Amino acid sequence: MSDHDNTARSGRLSATHHTVDGVRIVNLRGEIDHTSRDALGQALLPEDEAVTRVVADLGGVSFMDSSGINVLITAHRQIGAAGGRLHIAAANEAVLRVLTLVGVDTFIPCHPTVRQALNA
Repeated sequence: MSDHDNTARSGRLSATHHTVDGVRIVNLRGEIDHTSRDALGQALLPEDEAVTRVVADLGGVSFMDSSGINVLITAHRQIGAAGGRLHIAAANEAVLRVLTLVGVDTFIPCHPTVRQALNA
């Protein structure tokens, strides 16, 4: 396990990440909206590293609007184009409902826990 506790902060969103067995785990806390979309994108797809497997831990996200959905879709496409996969983990009921309503869960796997996402 390597640990890179780089923190990105934008308004009401904080993002830290670490790597477990080659999987980038991005821990998100706060609200994901138009003011935090750039920070979210940089956390999921850093310019200075090639990532092929990412788990977005949404356990600390209390709100997400269409800006967050768009960033997740973009990250999914870019990671997929590199032969990788994006997984979502630990989304609370309200955030998971948004993901389900717009159909994100049909192409980005959503898991109840980070551990389950890592094992998928």
